Amino acid sequence: MNTWGNKIKISIFGESHGTALGVVLDGIPSGLSLDMDFIRREMLRRAPGQNALSTPRKESDEVEILSGVMNGITTGTPICGIIRNTNTKSKDYDKSLLRPSHADFTGFQKYGSFHDFRGGGHFSGRITAPLVFAGAIAKQLLKENGITIGSHIKQIYDVKEASFMDCDLSKDFLEKISAKSFPVISDDAGEKMQQTILDAAADKDSVGGIIECAVLGIKPGIGSPFFASLESTISSMMFSIPAVKGVEFGSGFDFAEMKGSIANDPFETNGKTVFTTTNNNGGINGGITNGMPVLFSVAIKPTPSIAKMQKTVDLEKMENTTIQINGRHDPCIVQRAAVVVECSAALAILDIIL
Repeated sequence: MNTWGNKIKISIFGESHGTALGVVLDGIPSGLSLDMDFIRREMLRRAPGQNALSTPRKESDEVEILSGVMNGITTGTPICGIIRNTNTKSKDYDKSLLRPSHADFTGFQKYGSFHDFRGGGHFSGRITAPLVFAGAIAKQLLKENGITIGSHIKQIYDVKEASFMDCDLSKDFLEKISAKSFPVISDDAGEKMQQTILDAAADKDSVGGIIECAVLGIKPGIGSPFFASLESTISSMMFSIPAVKGVEFGSGFDFAEMKGSIANDPFETNGKTVFTTTNNNGGINGGITNGMPVLFSVAIKPTPSIAKMQKTVDLEKMENTTIQINGRHDPCIVQRAAVVVECSAALAILDIIL
């Protein structure tokens, strides 16, 4: 199934090389005046073909809204938006040769010989474009509730920068980072990261990285224990993003090297509110927000489409062979995925607080 959500419902459709891809977003209240300039900026953050760090495939990713919006204001009925594919090169793909770490083999196992293999079909990261459109709407609704979501590139390959946990987070701080073409806290670290991506591309290879996301302004008491925890809901959306292979909240896997006396977040009060002096738990206890910034990170695997020769199987002949992947591909998708992480988080949080 390609439908997610409880209080809001999101259905995505389309293929990388099909006529169009899109989303149906149901449950958005009526009366929300859409900021189309903001939506275009969010779409542009994810759009391909903007520089040497991304795929040469150029797509404008203009959204055509078919329903649910009249005179720029939501009507309360399902919002459907589509994005036309205008620059496809399907001849670059061979149905019989399985691309390592792609969904070619698993797609064949599930759908048989009828599955759309061109550019990854429905498994492609291109399908995240409609998610950004839906998430941009969710962001606007959250903004009316005083909630801001932002992210930065915490790591590319072996180049790292500081965590949000070490920063004085604010709405302006997050918006300033999001406005950057390469969203990092430290521009010096960002330059090293970009060079690492270019070096991998020159070597016909690719690299992955980590995106850290922050949610500010979310009130304490949001979420539920166990199956409807805030972590569960956010994680389900994060793992819906192709190439995400890990999610951690707060200190995450670093907890394994801590003692409780260090890992625990001590409580304090200023006489008006209760807060914690550290935020190792990422603003969540028992699946419910505690009023601190919600912090989580996602690990993005290296782009599997690389030009190096790799071992594979010719599915038609059932023989071992090699493959050198042609076509237009990102040497690293982390910088384009940052806005996808933010928008997916916005949809998850909106589904809980509505």
